[in-house]
Amino acid sequence: MISTCRPHVRWTLSLTLALLASTSAHADTVALKANLQPSSEVPPRVSKGHGILDATFDTDTKLLTWTATYAELSGPVTMAHFHGPAPVGQNAKVQVPVDKAALASPMKGQATLNDQQVTDLMAGQWYFNIHTQENPTGEIRGQVMPSN
Repeated sequence: MISTCRPHVRWTLSLTLALLASTSAHADTVALKANLQPSSEVPPRVSKGHGILDATFDTDTKLLTWTATYAELSGPVTMAHFHGPAPVGQNAKVQVPVDKAALASPMKGQATLNDQQVTDLMAGQWYFNIHTQENPTGEIRGQVMPSN
């Protein structure tokens, strides 16, 4: 049987199919953000502290990667964590602690999440908070949400 397809048509079709296959093989990366404020702590704190958490979540590898910056806290940071599941205004247990060696601003880290953690994070049920000696239960906090 003789092919009636022109070579450039076959090449274009092959390239299109290859691009579609490679695009579908890539995982989605979800950008996340939290505005860290003392008024978001439960109960609210009085502090000049403030900060931002920028994070990405890779849906294929389940890897959460973050950078948190902060300023004007009452003292040195003693701990920082992702907590959940909890809506705004409620407290919850630690899900991912930040390594004590990585507490200086900018605070960077990564963690691989389990399926339940992924579900809670993607539902907006996680928050990030930073603790100081003067505010041992947390000085600034923010709900982790998609950063459209």
